[in-house]
Amino acid sequence: MSTTALNPDRVRVPKLRLENVTKTFDVRGTKDTFTAIDDIDIDVAAGEFLVLVGPSGCGKSTLLDLLGGLSEPTSGRILLDGEPVTGPGLDRGIVFQQYALLPWRTAHHNIEFGLEAKGLPRNERREVADHYLELVGLAGFGDRYPHELSGGMKQRVAIARSLAFDPEVLLMDEPFAALDAQTRESLQDELLRIWNATGKTILFITHGIDEAIYLGQRVAVLTSRPGRVKTFVDIDIDRSGEDVRSTEQFRRYRHHIWTLLHGEVERAQVIEKETVHV
Repeated sequence: MSTTALNPDRVRVPKLRLENVTKTFDVRGTKDTFTAIDDIDIDVAAGEFLVLVGPSGCGKSTLLDLLGGLSEPTSGRILLDGEPVTGPGLDRGIVFQQYALLPWRTAHHNIEFGLEAKGLPRNERREVADHYLELVGLAGFGDRYPHELSGGMKQRVAIARSLAFDPEVLLMDEPFAALDAQTRESLQDELLRIWNATGKTILFITHGIDEAIYLGQRVAVLTSRPGRVKTFVDIDIDRSGEDVRSTEQFRRYRHHIWTLLHGEVERAQVIEKETVHV
């Protein structure tokens, strides 16, 4: 699978734009504040797969909360198709690390959840759910409850649920982190297949360098807290080989991004120790 070159016109008119986004929080019991992310500028083109990678505590999940409309920036703004993001909406689908499936609903009914909010009739909801179950490789599992599914299967249902209501952007917060290595790599391949099949704009958050390189057309490298964009790395690899991660090209990308992150990881560890001793 080759990385598709981005259309320059689409780059100039981003699907998703973050302009000087900063988020601060009050420190409980004091008059102090701390800055989680600071002055972040990111443009994501329509149909692009952008991965954000950074050390622990750099504000990756805070950023996803802002993109999802679950909280508001302290300053700056977030635009989707040129319109400000002011709260949650069906124009953005979110896939979390912890599946967030409703345990009393079958896979079918979990996928139909967002479609109910859109007011689709029952028979149409069923057809859409069937389509996305097949897309994520779970045809025939629609009547299973979450406790009857493996971790990887639950995450497939979560992805299908987010895709089913046809969001403009898919936001993914370390969705494979809790899975074993073999399942994680399998779902990475599935996600790339789904991305190619749907053309969705995806913003994917991870702390794994290999995962970032394997999935992304571009990788945004974040600094330690407060999180800022240190640089963007364009990824151009041939994913059609059987062992892409062992190629010299992949190793060069891994070394380059690790070099960018190494100092940030050390600073993040220092910040964490100082926070513990406060």
